[in-house]
Amino acid sequence: MAGIDKYPIIFLDRDGTIIVDKVYLNNPDEVEFIDGVIDGLKKLYDNGYKLVIVTNQSGVSRGKVSLDNLEKIHEKIKSILNAHGVSLFKIFYCPHLPEDNCECRKPKIGMVKEIENIINKEKSFVIGDKDSDIGFGKNLGIKTILLLPNEKNNESGTTEKPDFVVSSFYSAVEIVLHEYEKCNDGKDL
Repeated sequence: MAGIDKYPIIFLDRDGTIIVDKVYLNNPDEVEFIDGVIDGLKKLYDNGYKLVIVTNQSGVSRGKVSLDNLEKIHEKIKSILNAHGVSLFKIFYCPHLPEDNCECRKPKIGMVKEIENIINKEKSFVIGDKDSDIGFGKNLGIKTILLLPNEKNNESGTTEKPDFVVSSFYSAVEIVLHEYEKCNDGKDL
């Protein structure tokens, strides 16, 4: 009996990591990728990584974001990326409030339970800008990259210790690819 295929996966926070954080984004027309992110995602995708968005979206439970608009926002993100030759593997979101104590809100890993058995944990990473992203990666047992752009440099305020801290998404991509080369001696994924 053949084993389950395992894939190198990049788990990406959404707001503040790949798109501009608009605080409870509810309009797909306002989706704006952070400079350099699309090129970085293309590089990861072209190097064989599966790309998965994992995002806490409490705005749904707060009544600030409709589920319909959330789906449209995610479709817009996929459409923009597809136009640049990048395909997302999955988008997972938690619509709950922090006080709901659900199993899917980062840093818990419940939202990705359905794909946990296909993750190549040696080659996978979480890239995010919050403590919950780093905690999510630690709970999943994969490497973590904390993105601290510009004004937040050296002032993470995080209690979780990330494996790497970077000031740009492109720097995160360089770390992933460098670690991949160390892990594989340059062999294809």
